[in-house]
Order: sequence, then C-alpha cells, then structure tokens
Amino acid sequence: MTPAIATVRADCAADPAGTLTFDLTVPASVPASVLLLRRRGAAGDRPGGTVRIPLDGSGPGRLRAVLPASTALSEGRWDAYVEEPGSETPRTVEPGLRDLRALVDRSPDTGAPSVSARVPYPTADGRLALRCWVRAPHAEAGAVVVGPAGVTVEGMLYGVAVGEGAAVEARLPGDPARTHGFLLTPAGGPPGGFAFTLPYGPPAEGPVREAQLWHLWLVPAAGAAGVRISRILDDVWSRHKSFVYPAREAAPGVLATPCYTADNDLCLRLEPGPAGG
Repeated sequence: MTPAIATVRADCAADPAGTLTFDLTVPASVPASVLLLRRRGAAGDRPGGTVRIPLDGSGPGRLRAVLPASTALSEGRWDAYVEEPGSETPRTVEPGLRDLRALVDRSPDTGAPSVSARVPYPTADGRLALRCWVRAPHAEAGAVVVGPAGVTVEGMLYGVAVGEGAAVEARLPGDPARTHGFLLTPAGGPPGGFAFTLPYGPPAEGPVREAQLWHLWLVPAAGAAGVRISRILDDVWSRHKSFVYPAREAAPGVLATPCYTADNDLCLRLEPGPAGG
C-alpha cells in the first residue's frame, strides 16, 4: 500500500497594511525550513520569480512565516510551497483558515505612486496560492449601478490626479478602431474620487454576432495614458463569478452586462440576445 503523503496546511491572516502571516501545521515527518512563493508560469524561473521566507521555530508542529507588505512581488499568481533540507522538490501547501477581514475596503494614500494588493486563496485543485496586483497608477472601482440605458460607476484614483478632459474609454481588445470615450462626472467626497455613466448604446452600434468584452479605462486628462479600472482593494481574489449584474438591452437584439474578469478588471460584456429582452 502506498503511504499517505504528509500534508502541510497554512492558516493566513492579514493586517491593514497588507502584511500576511502564515501559520503552518507541519507533520513531524516534514523538516520544513522555508516557505517558498513561486510566480506561476515561466516567470517563476526568472529573476524575482521566487521569494523565500524563513519559518520561525526549530522543530515540527506549528511554524510561522511573515510576508511584509514591503516585500516586492510582481503582479500575477504565486503558488506556495515549503522547502525541505536535502529535497530538490518543494512540497505544496494546502489552505487552512484565512482571516482577511483587514483587507476589506482598504484605503491607500491617494498620493502613493503605486498600489499593491495580495490575497491568499485556494486553487481549484486544493493548493494555497497568492493573487498579487501592482498598479501604478490605479483606478479602484466602487459602487456599480446598472441603469436602464447605462451603468454608473464610482471609484477612487490613486497615483495620479484627475485633470481637464478626463474621460472613461470602453475599448474592444484587438480592434483599436472600436473605442468609445465618455467624460467623467464631477464627484464629491475625498480627493481622488471619480464617477461616470457609461451608456450601453455606442459600443453596441457595431455588429455583435458573438460575445464581446469591452475593457474600461480611465484617462485622467486629455492626452494621458489610460488607467485600467479594477477592484483589488479587498479580500476577493476573483470577482469573475461572484459579482454578477443584471443584463440590459443595449440595442435591438444586443444585451449589455457589466462584469469583472478573473483578474478583477471591470468590463462591459455585449452579446446577442432576444429583442425586447
């Protein structure tokens, strides 16, 4: 009979600054010494694609690793492993309890040049991973309200100020000619706040024979580079299936639905639908 593989399990906790603490339950048969984070894909083999965090403790049982918010991690998905002395193959880590309440509704300094976010999550095959974002600048989506003729979005802009001619653009990837711009609505509240209403009609003017995913960008001033509108400052690693909005008719036979990608970027999805639906 094949012996059971010893399981390493990690509980995760976050503080308001974004520091993550991993408390690992390590069987006596696993002489773990380091928590290894490896960026998924080919990027993991490049410089900066791995981060090693020492485990506190000299024996088996409960060991701790702390990932400070100041540690540089590139944007992407990072898988967690433990390294064992003398072994060339790191051992995967299973997710335990995740206390990420401190990440909800984070409010970074609006003057900071970049915004980073890290959310531990369980992969589909039961491993522990980290979803990391690094945005400079960053447009954080807030409330999304689906109206009969357009979607209204409020948010906060970090790393750059809103200037004259600020607008939002709906862009269809792969077709630079399919771009529609709309001016930002003046927004009250704290500095950096923005709001806009995106009408469904203009993107739906072209033929919509199959599903189209229009990406939303905030252009902070006339002629400035666009900033991707996303929602990353909380504890949700993927909003793709958990944040679902109702569809509205954008044109006869075309339905429009605001949605998030698996990477938490805000989009407008157009797809064929029944007229009058």
